[in-house]
Amino acid sequence: MFSISRRRIVAGVTALSLALSAPLSAVAQDHPDTVKIGMLLTLSGIWARPGQSELYGAELAVKHINEAGGIKALGGAKLELVVMDVGDNVERAKNAAQRLIAEEPDLVAASGAVISSLTLAASEVTERAKLPLLTLSYSDQITDRGFQYIFQTSATGETQARLAMPELMKLAESAGKTPKTVGIIMDNTAANYAFVEPMKNGIFAEHGLELVLDEVYTPPLSDATPIVQKLRSARPDVLLLLAIAVSDVKLLLEKMSEFGLGQGKIPIISNGNGIAEPNVLDNMDAALTEGVMSVIGNFGGKGQEKLAEELKVVYNEPWVVQGPVSGYGTVMIIKEALEMAGKADREAVAEALRTMDLTDGPAFYFPGGRVKFDEKGRRVDAGLVIVQWQNGVPVTVYPPELAVAKAFWP
Repeated sequence: MFSISRRRIVAGVTALSLALSAPLSAVAQDHPDTVKIGMLLTLSGIWARPGQSELYGAELAVKHINEAGGIKALGGAKLELVVMDVGDNVERAKNAAQRLIAEEPDLVAASGAVISSLTLAASEVTERAKLPLLTLSYSDQITDRGFQYIFQTSATGETQARLAMPELMKLAESAGKTPKTVGIIMDNTAANYAFVEPMKNGIFAEHGLELVLDEVYTPPLSDATPIVQKLRSARPDVLLLLAIAVSDVKLLLEKMSEFGLGQGKIPIISNGNGIAEPNVLDNMDAALTEGVMSVIGNFGGKGQEKLAEELKVVYNEPWVVQGPVSGYGTVMIIKEALEMAGKADREAVAEALRTMDLTDGPAFYFPGGRVKFDEKGRRVDAGLVIVQWQNGVPVTVYPPELAVAKAFWP
């Protein structure tokens, strides 16, 4: 729609080797007409929805930048997205990254790959190519490997766990509740492990919580009955329901309702955007979501009404989930890096990303309000958003500067 290059690629080993070994100066351009940004996204399979919504935000950012005159430091060069589908498994993600680099040697940066497990795989390829990769994925492993060309815009899973639990417990106490037991139902993706491991290794104990249910499954679920039967037996005071695939969210919530464990019976807290996507409501009663909360690395909130309105008009998006706001902000970060670098060169862009420290512009689109990356590539002062389903819509209830509604303990 907005100057996007979608390609069918047949890339051989020779082409890949040449792309990975080519000197960076060979693809640098001081005054190009177009500057290309790669997008490694989940556009098919069980995680297609979050990948598609991230693309929406990136497309709008490219449109706005190009309409405003492009990259000023490059004589008004326009941005172009080169989109590659990483599917829903590790091998496809790695292959997509290889094809992208082999076919597009003049990329200056990339974004991807939405799901932490896929980002871990794709980033091995982009790192060898010295291609800066910005990601909204949560896993701490992504930036724990000593890579120099990876930049994590969301708070890591462990950071989210440590920031969120005190707020959630305060909310419970404000309602006169003191949870003593907790259960976990989660898919086996890397982001979920990053969130729950610090919980199990100290955070639960710090808050007086005993783990009474710990169920892990491989998505997608075909039958939630065995898991929910275990939940009914354990009856925790609060449930961490960590399902990234929307189909799994719906299956679990519906089965919980069938077993008398639905809305108002056990408070549900999730992590990530899967439980807040609009298509959660496809063929499901909105009442099943009432009160459900999720800790998310990014989400639309107060002050982002203009972006929300444009997403609704152009893409029929009813609310701003993590994908579009992060996708928009990420392209804006790359734009600022290009302005700082003064040339369309991936090494120069990487150095600009390492040295930038912004509290305006792109920073507006990330909780914490600052775009600065530490030596690992993690965004300094990265915050989080807590979202709660209220009256059929997920709304931001934390932090206060982004909140559009008051949270309640289900």
